[in-house]
Amino acid sequence: MAPAAASPDRPPVPAGADGAAVTSLTAAGRVVGRYVHRPGLPGRLSPRPYLHPLTTLGGVPVTDFMPADHPHHLGVSVAVPDVAGRNFWGGPTFVRDRGHVELDDRGVQDVVDGPAGGADGFTEELSWRADGGELLRERRTVAVRPLDEDCWVLDLAFALTNPGPRTLSLGSPATNGRPGAGYGGFFWRAPSGPGRAAVFTADAEGETAVHGRTADWLALTGGPWTLVLAGATEETRRDPWFVRVADYPGVGSALAWAERLPVPPGATVARRIVTAVVDGRLGRAEADALARRLTGGTGGPAGPGPV
Repeated sequence: MAPAAASPDRPPVPAGADGAAVTSLTAAGRVVGRYVHRPGLPGRLSPRPYLHPLTTLGGVPVTDFMPADHPHHLGVSVAVPDVAGRNFWGGPTFVRDRGHVELDDRGVQDVVDGPAGGADGFTEELSWRADGGELLRERRTVAVRPLDEDCWVLDLAFALTNPGPRTLSLGSPATNGRPGAGYGGFFWRAPSGPGRAAVFTADAEGETAVHGRTADWLALTGGPWTLVLAGATEETRRDPWFVRVADYPGVGSALAWAERLPVPPGATVARRIVTAVVDGRLGRAEADALARRLTGGTGGPAGPGPV
């Protein structure tokens, strides 16, 4: 697809080698990531914007893209497996009494305005579309900033609005007859390494203890890197964490864990996740101190928010 058209206040977004419109993100004078606005992906992946590759300031990769075990995992993205019965996650659909099956029900996230910004952050407007119609309209903001010589911060916020005349709802396999899944929303697929990744919060450790629980912050580490993710709003902190480390390293903030999330006409669902990307493997005390810096020690975000 063609890059976004230029305007007096918005420079053209360069096309990458695959022809997609991309923004390179920089922190502390280094390129730390690539945001793909208009990916040329097959429909079975529920095409959507994504962040990949992302690296530490030292150049260590911290995202994975289209891995063999889950080809629909696209680095860092916002994805929901069930929006009014349409799949905006990619991969097979879970159907009660039938398990995971392939259905032609996948949606796409199209950029309709933007991006407006630059290498340290931008805003854009997205249309979540399926069957030729719009189900959700989203305003997304992404910002990056350096924090220390070995750490930078990704600040991602999204607001999903129902533009239609009827209430729709968001769900996941956990709310469609399969207990314990609960994924959908902000999701980060991390790279697999020679050793198993580890996950912990301020008072719990391991996939079983952390998965499906709420916590102000969560740390995922894979050896030469650590991610410290914190909910930057009260609503975000109420969402349980979706965690995988045994099968693959990944973490998300679940919008609809045990029950479907209704979105009435004109209503908006907004979330914000702030993530510290660190060179090295942090322990609990170090991660907790870093999380407090991310949130100002009060649960709210520290420093400037997204542009």
